[in-house]
Amino acid sequence: MELKDKRVLVVGAGKSGMAVARFLTGKGSRVVLTDSREEDQFDGQLGDLRHMGVATALGGYPPVRGNFDLLVISPGVPLNIPPVVEAGEAGIPVIGELELAGRFARAPIIAITGTNGKTTTTTLVGEIFKDAGHRVLVAGNIGLPLVEQVESYGPGDVIVAEVSSFQLETVVHFRPRVGVVLNLTPDHLDRHGDMAGYAAAKSRISMNQRRGDYLVLNYDDSLTREMAGRGEGDVIFFSRRHILERGVFVRQNAVTVSLDGTVKAVLNVGELRIPGAHNLENALAATAACRVMGIPEESIAGTLRRFTGVAHRLEFVAEIDGVRYINDSKGTNPDASIKAVEAFPGPLVLIAGGRNKGNDFTGFTRRAAGKTRAMVVVGECAGEMARSAAEAGIKNILWAGNFREAVLLARSAARPGDVVLLSPACASWDMFKNFEERGDLFKQIVREMASEGS
Repeated sequence: MELKDKRVLVVGAGKSGMAVARFLTGKGSRVVLTDSREEDQFDGQLGDLRHMGVATALGGYPPVRGNFDLLVISPGVPLNIPPVVEAGEAGIPVIGELELAGRFARAPIIAITGTNGKTTTTTLVGEIFKDAGHRVLVAGNIGLPLVEQVESYGPGDVIVAEVSSFQLETVVHFRPRVGVVLNLTPDHLDRHGDMAGYAAAKSRISMNQRRGDYLVLNYDDSLTREMAGRGEGDVIFFSRRHILERGVFVRQNAVTVSLDGTVKAVLNVGELRIPGAHNLENALAATAACRVMGIPEESIAGTLRRFTGVAHRLEFVAEIDGVRYINDSKGTNPDASIKAVEAFPGPLVLIAGGRNKGNDFTGFTRRAAGKTRAMVVVGECAGEMARSAAEAGIKNILWAGNFREAVLLARSAARPGDVVLLSPACASWDMFKNFEERGDLFKQIVREMASEGS
């Protein structure tokens, strides 16, 4: 991809957009970084970019036609904003950071997507490769923009990338050696319109795959299973519920691999240290992705026995007066929070609420009702969450005016043996920059409570 002297508009001045601006400037492009936010919202973060020669257009967007040769948009940028529409009308290419990074990748890419479990599975796959002695870049939607380090890894290394539906919307030639789709449940419908639009975005992960590539799919998820055949990659199914003739599955309570005519048990399910049925599925998917890349079963088993999960996903924080506090801030949609609720026998004191992304909470509150002592509702959609909880039969609903109050109310409602579970089933953007900030505050408050009692 020739970038020298190209006029490039980078839309979205977040972490991804800034990384793209630095990368393009290093390639000799003439870069303008634009964002709808005003200068005072960036806390001086743009100084280094301007020093490198990046121009900025803040508080609005510059005209595109006749001024730019390429647009690179950040994942959170809607595709219907003026510069993107104008570029489409003028025939100016529009790509995202994932596509840009993919053009310069020399190492094989394992790309992992799905509604839930992406970060856990991406991290786990990275750990399996590291433990097997490989040099690995773990990047993408997990927090580190892929473009920042993609050129530092060569053909003998491995790139493990978490990719979102937003990133996949703008791929053109992106081709992972292994694509993984974990599951599909309603999420981001405010962006994609409906499940068909959401599934179509996710399925783009395999559209450029060729023979010799692999597509790992969840056999138990009908929408995911139907993605088989959309590219030329060899489809490998994984299943928690079915014994497969070919794939990765559970047989006699063991994670089992059946590939190339041989069937081999990897480890007993009880040896996994990450809790919940959904994490078993994540382990099956990771096993499939690593096995097709040549990692031996014995090496995979060793990592699976050691891996304890990731921050903000069923993360144990502390036990106070016989009550366990669990941070599942990454539960940003109802299905993710259903999986969190199912991971514990109860009783639970749930903290839920935030910004709804177009989802219905009925399934979540019904699943929680049988084991929930109390639900604390907080944030922009607290009323909607409370109504759903009441309809599901949850009797004790507590309203919090802010996040700290929510944690304190949960403490007052909990009894010894309970679990206080932060799993909001909502995005964090009404009160926080991201789910990490929400989870970090939860941990801080819980640790303050723990130190008060010590």
